[in-house]
Amino acid sequence: MLLYFLIFISKVIELCLSTLRLIVVANGKKLFGAILQLIIALVWVLVTGIVVTNITSDPIKIIFFALGSLVGSYIGSILEEKIALGDILINCISSNENLNDYIKNLGYNTNNIKSDNENIILFIIPRKNKKNVINKIKNFDNNCLILSEKVKNFS
Repeated sequence: MLLYFLIFISKVIELCLSTLRLIVVANGKKLFGAILQLIIALVWVLVTGIVVTNITSDPIKIIFFALGSLVGSYIGSILEEKIALGDILINCISSNENLNDYIKNLGYNTNNIKSDNENIILFIIPRKNKKNVINKIKNFDNNCLILSEKVKNFS
């Protein structure tokens, strides 16, 4: 039973580290990503070696390997949301004349483009603040259209 638990936990750790690696590489931390890949490869080789050894006499190892993959993938996606590295560009389209000032009072630098009866407000925020900032904007102007996109590099 300990062997099955080891297989399961190893796959969970491997996939969580894989998710973390994707996050750090996408945010420009290539060396840290390479070090994580080394650890991931070691874990993968060890656990896969355990699973394929005598696989026909103990196929339950396959089930724990697959269950570890399932749980590791799920936990990895939660981890990615919690870490939320990087920045996003928020685009607010609104007819509310005061929204730009409201966003500035939240502490963000904005670029306000006026078009006919609407304002297009652009500003960059840390990704981890997205939910909080969008909730504040929606509470101020429920009719505001809010779009967001990941920012790769800015200066």
